[in-house]
Amino acid sequence: MKEATVSKRKPYRLRNALMLASWALAGQAAATELVYYPFNPSFGGNPLNGSVLLNSALATNKHKDPDIDSDRYGIEDKTPAQLLNEAIERNVVNRMSNAASAQIMDANGNFIPGSLETSNFTITVAVSATNPNNLTITTIDKLTGATTVFNVSNPG
Repeated sequence: MKEATVSKRKPYRLRNALMLASWALAGQAAATELVYYPFNPSFGGNPLNGSVLLNSALATNKHKDPDIDSDRYGIEDKTPAQLLNEAIERNVVNRMSNAASAQIMDANGNFIPGSLETSNFTITVAVSATNPNNLTITTIDKLTGATTVFNVSNPG
């Protein structure tokens, strides 16, 4: 008879122990305010996290540009012939710019109203209608039709 009594009391003990544990845990649960702390330095986080984020992005990057040599990071070596051609091209453009400037400016550096035509461009220098000391310079690309307009103060 004792065995039957012990087995009937076991479920009550377990239930009571679970209720006691749930009450104890429920009493310690407390709500706190949620506070956002940015991790990314771009959004106000610690600047020291930048290298961590960059290294993580580089480590997980699976995309490769087929046109870039992976160990050169997009920097290409130019041959001496390519460097010479670029230097000559810059020199020719500079001389053309100086020649055009010489035709639209006098010896004192003042712009001369008028028009200048080259094989690729039309440059027009006009006196501003509102202020005679201001000039409007218009450059038109004959091949594309692109127009650039800017105002310049003419001291003379």
